[in-house]
Amino acid sequence: MKRLPPRRLLRLAPAPGAWRVAVRAAGTVLVALSVLAALDRLDLAAYATFGAFASVYGGAVPSRSRMHTQVAAAAMLVAAVTTGALTGTLDHRAEVVVPVAAVWAAGAAQLSDRLAWRPPGPMFAVFAVATCASIPTTLPTAAAALGVATATAGFAVLSGVLESVLVHTRHGRLPDRPVHPPPPAHRHVVQAVRCGVAVLLAGTLATWSGLGHPYWAMIASVVPLSLPGLRHQLTRAVHRVVGTVVGLVTAAALLSLHLPVPATVLVVAALQATTELLVTRHYGLSLVFITPLALLVAQLGHPQPVPGLLVSRLVETALGVAVGVVTAVLTRDRHPSGSRTA
Repeated sequence: MKRLPPRRLLRLAPAPGAWRVAVRAAGTVLVALSVLAALDRLDLAAYATFGAFASVYGGAVPSRSRMHTQVAAAAMLVAAVTTGALTGTLDHRAEVVVPVAAVWAAGAAQLSDRLAWRPPGPMFAVFAVATCASIPTTLPTAAAALGVATATAGFAVLSGVLESVLVHTRHGRLPDRPVHPPPPAHRHVVQAVRCGVAVLLAGTLATWSGLGHPYWAMIASVVPLSLPGLRHQLTRAVHRVVGTVVGLVTAAALLSLHLPVPATVLVVAALQATTELLVTRHYGLSLVFITPLALLVAQLGHPQPVPGLLVSRLVETALGVAVGVVTAVLTRDRHPSGSRTA
């Protein structure tokens, strides 16, 4: 295995139009959480946030392809939230969530590859299923989760459509988004299997550890696998761990302030916007903002002791990334062909 050059870890990539995604994502989260706060239903905050993730799909440039991608991603996220919420109604959800998330990881990886989604990979699907399944709930609350996720995802799609209409009015016909070359057919299967296995293994190990948040390990395990090429995967793994460490310092500072709900909602929206401005430029730097964003949303709906929360996030992220890296190395394409390798 070749050495990972330091410049690859530090390189800032261009991100034209990232502000469009930032505005869509932050606006959707801000509206959704503000409505839930007004209704005194912040226990549904996680479900709304996952629906809002539909706004980050499809890239920055308005196009017919982007609209199709956002609609498909919205449907996928709502289905993932519903699956997770229903799993959360089970008495033995801790034993069920890991295989359920693994199946979702395999299916979403296959879907992402076949439809050339951007951002690629099954991370958001695993994030939604595993997190929602970890929240103990009832059937009425699961129904509310479905409604909230659907409404938020629909609002995200509507925001993208409105942006596309405005661009169409100003500049004429919407362009077609360039489609990235798909991986070889046999790698579809490899990607689906290895994502499923990585989530299954990471979730099982994290559950045995008793730290209490195995979904963080499951999410982290598919982060490196979402990119093609072993060097890209190793870079993403380093970014995930280092960015999480720095992000936990930021999270600790924000959580120590005990902000009132309206201020927390505004901070979450600002963190979401900053994340989208940075994530395609430098994934590790974006984790400085993703980490406190995730923890603040979690604390809005289901407050937990902060020290244990921070330790669990660090340990389980490192565990998941380690599983993802080992999986990537063992399943790498030793005879790559074409422009994409895995």
